[in-house]
Amino acid sequence: MRWRKFNGEAIAQPIQEAVRETIQQETEKGIKLKVCIGTDSQVKGDITEFATVIVFLREHAGGFMFIHNEKMKQTFHIKERMLMEVAKSIEVAYALCDIFIEYGVDLEVHADINTNPQFKSNDALKEAMGYILGMGFAFKAKPEAFASSCCADKMVN
Repeated sequence: MRWRKFNGEAIAQPIQEAVRETIQQETEKGIKLKVCIGTDSQVKGDITEFATVIVFLREHAGGFMFIHNEKMKQTFHIKERMLMEVAKSIEVAYALCDIFIEYGVDLEVHADINTNPQFKSNDALKEAMGYILGMGFAFKAKPEAFASSCCADKMVN
């Protein structure tokens, strides 16, 4: 998986090392962090592009994020695509959760799924919530899921 910073700079080391280093640097400055992980996708013809973000929120001091983009030549039904977004977020959260526990960093997994039943994405809400909570992660859906619905949304080309 290739990750980059918001400014486009590639993250050369494995994401676990980059996250650990980042948390250590911020902690040394006396900054308390919270992390939100989310994924969004966009369909263009027969290509589905996913953007997964790791958003680091600095208590009272803004934030920054790491970004991973991936394209798949596959078409998904809306529910299937929403659950694929959640799966990608969980994969990243699971790979990093031991680091967050070690440093006492709160983690939320954000799903770009609407809580309003009038929206098609709502069909996937129960499964997504069960999947995320079942893995032991805190869950947020729209309108509170800014990592997926705002941050990742801007990173899907």
